Amino acid sequence: MGYARRLLVSGETPYYHVIVRCVRQAWFWGLDEHSGRDYSHRKNWLLERLQTLIDVFAIDVCAYAVMSNHYHLVLHVDSKRAEAWKPGEVVQRWSKLFSLPHFVKSWTQGDASDADTVAASALIQEWRERLYDVSWFMRSLNENLARRANAEDACAGRFWEGRFKSQALIDEIQLLTAMAYVDLNPVRAGVALTPEASEFTSIHDRVRAWDQGRATADFSISMPVRLMGFRDQVSQGSAALPLRFLDYLQLVDWTGRLLRPDKSGAIPPDAPPILQRLEIEPEDWGSQCQGVGKRRRRGSRIH
Repeated sequence: MGYARRLLVSGETPYYHVIVRCVRQAWFWGLDEHSGRDYSHRKNWLLERLQTLIDVFAIDVCAYAVMSNHYHLVLHVDSKRAEAWKPGEVVQRWSKLFSLPHFVKSWTQGDASDADTVAASALIQEWRERLYDVSWFMRSLNENLARRANAEDACAGRFWEGRFKSQALIDEIQLLTAMAYVDLNPVRAGVALTPEASEFTSIHDRVRAWDQGRATADFSISMPVRLMGFRDQVSQGSAALPLRFLDYLQLVDWTGRLLRPDKSGAIPPDAPPILQRLEIEPEDWGSQCQGVGKRRRRGSRIH
């Protein structure tokens, strides 16, 4: 399911499906069967860097899957959030990733000349636009990971197979289809039997965080990557995915049972429904979600 970069059309939709592949023939995110070396720890690098970028950019992660030689993201661009930032906040966010020129530092200290103030204002507006740009987000992600991998391998050269590929998701059906496709990647590859057992995917993290929160009555448990919430998991007026989490679980479970001619994996036909596997009672769902929403408004990282 690869997509040409020309299909990413800025401005028409806030949602994008992004795919990135390693350039080398070995499995550089998992177990290299040729050398016997295990590179699985690099999957955590990606999650750590993702969380760093989410804290800086006005971009949310809706879904992700980290496979052995590629990864998928479904991203949400929140340009309105970025446009609401004051200039000082833009500078503060940008400085977490990049060094500041001297005249911008002077502007932040209040002793810039008139010419420097004009130049700083123009540059800050440029940074603001970059902080909700998918290309800048992916550049900040991939360059960091490539440098770390090359340093570990004591080599130089390209780590990624060209630039990332992407597809604009123009409606809710495309968005949910892409999210389910991403969350089912390990099942389709035969790596896992069920989506909730698929490590390094967003659905695995969502289920784990909800299950631990249910068991401990503490819904502030952190996930490796802060994810965009479903409509029953966020406060009113906040950006949310267009259905309930319970409905999404059932959508993924139903989709994962469908056999595809181009994929070998599927959820076993005799596996119980996902709500039964997770011991979720639909009638109890409302009270659980109210707990998630309340915790989130107090700063929970569960979305």
